[in-house]
Amino acid sequence: MNLKSYIPFYKNNLAIAVPVMLSQLGQVVVQMADTMMVGRLGAEELASVSFSGAVFNVGLLFSMGVALGLTPLIGKAYTQKQSDETVSLFQNSFIMNMIFAFVVGGVLFAISFFMDRMGQTERVVELAIPYFRIMIVSMFPLMLFLAFKQFMEGIGNTRIAMMITIVANLINIGLNYLWIYGKMGFPELGVNGAAYATLVSRVLMPIFFFVIFLNRKGLRSYLSQFGWEKFSMKKVTEITKVGLPIGTQVLVEQMAFSFTAVMVGWLGAVALASHQIAMNMSYMIFMILSGLSAGTTIRVSHQLGNKSYHNMRKAAFASFHLTMGVVVLSAACMVLFRNYLPMIFTSDPEVISMSAQLLIICAIYQLPDGLQVVSLGALRGISDVKRPMIYAMISYMLINIPVGYFCGFVLGMGALGIWIGFIFGLGTASVCFISRFNKISKKMIVEAEEANDSVSMSA
Repeated sequence: MNLKSYIPFYKNNLAIAVPVMLSQLGQVVVQMADTMMVGRLGAEELASVSFSGAVFNVGLLFSMGVALGLTPLIGKAYTQKQSDETVSLFQNSFIMNMIFAFVVGGVLFAISFFMDRMGQTERVVELAIPYFRIMIVSMFPLMLFLAFKQFMEGIGNTRIAMMITIVANLINIGLNYLWIYGKMGFPELGVNGAAYATLVSRVLMPIFFFVIFLNRKGLRSYLSQFGWEKFSMKKVTEITKVGLPIGTQVLVEQMAFSFTAVMVGWLGAVALASHQIAMNMSYMIFMILSGLSAGTTIRVSHQLGNKSYHNMRKAAFASFHLTMGVVVLSAACMVLFRNYLPMIFTSDPEVISMSAQLLIICAIYQLPDGLQVVSLGALRGISDVKRPMIYAMISYMLINIPVGYFCGFVLGMGALGIWIGFIFGLGTASVCFISRFNKISKKMIVEAEEANDSVSMSA
């Protein structure tokens, strides 16, 4: 392998992916700010946010996964200069996103009536339910924002969403401080203050996008082409066919992480608070790699639209190389600073000690986690979403959770054992996804070469 030939691909991938990474990191910073600010209220308050987030994120990330289906479709249509198709997909993505927001939001609201039956302490549940319900409302403006965001990523512009996300996150953090602690004359809302801050920031995000579209001629032209005649259940279905398997894959993965949080919660508030802290550190690295995954989807879909299959393959493998570099650095930092990183969130010595142990496991599973999310991005770029969904179900539901339960409770390893399940589940997923992309991309190249040979012979 000639690494020098990959340098242009590293540069092009990063040019698209870095704004997405920064946008994703901004979300993590807000989540970390929530954790740090709520953590100062006490272990039960921190545990309530962890428990609520574990349940809520299952529905939220499923919906966000469905929204991702728009990006490769837009990427291919935009590259092939199919203007009407691009606008039609964009317009109907709003309909699809709102449908899923209502359906998933309704399911989550129903679940809130059963949160007291999930093995958590009474006080944790009491704090979690109102926070959870406010977060459900925040889904609706977020899904509108995602319609704009995934369209822009499909046409290769990742900077605007980054800027909006950063501004909204700064607003979120500021409101956190005012509303959680009751500063500058505002009432002290505690845990609920964090939820209201998230809601307000998410309402502003699609508004910011709409204003930008109205004030930029190149973007305004897309909105000006919207019309009743372009509303089409056929297009909604087309986007859903790509998005639903992605959403299901995300759902299955998140269920594994969320059920892990529930299992850790059975061990008590200290274990759950430690889990939340370690997961925040893991999530930060995952968001960087998720941004690289989104950039990979865009780059692969554009190369697919141009029928440049060799370049499509190199774009994907360039992202695999970048992933390994990020993971080695992040894992080293987690191991070296494992006893100090938890102090950012809490001063409880028991929580700090357990968090430090979990960060070692986190460092180990970073590589398979990074490779699985970036290889998924490559598969989404070629709209191969159904088989990865099956692989995800096997990896997370049949391997990750059972291994975690066995190590945690049967072997008596506690939270550390539960987290070991991630190594096996994510490892299986990464091998399956990379093998799948390798097989399909090679097949595309062979078929294209055979087609060219056939044309040459006939000429």
